[in-house]
Amino acid sequence: MLLLRIVFVLSLISLAVAGAMYFYTRDRRYLRFIFQTATYVVFIMLGVLAFMALERFALIL
Repeated sequence: MLLLRIVFVLSLISLAVAGAMYFYTRDRRYLRFIFQTATYVVFIMLGVLAFMALERFALIL
């Protein structure tokens, strides 16, 4: 769970920096980076949470 929080915080920091860089330079590649990073982080977090749920379910059985 700690690893999931660290990944989430680091991704939020990188998204904030990319957002600030977009507002500073108006370069659309930062928006593409934000979108790609957000989708990958969501998929990684869903995968980790699904694995944790399966692990908990397996311990019950």
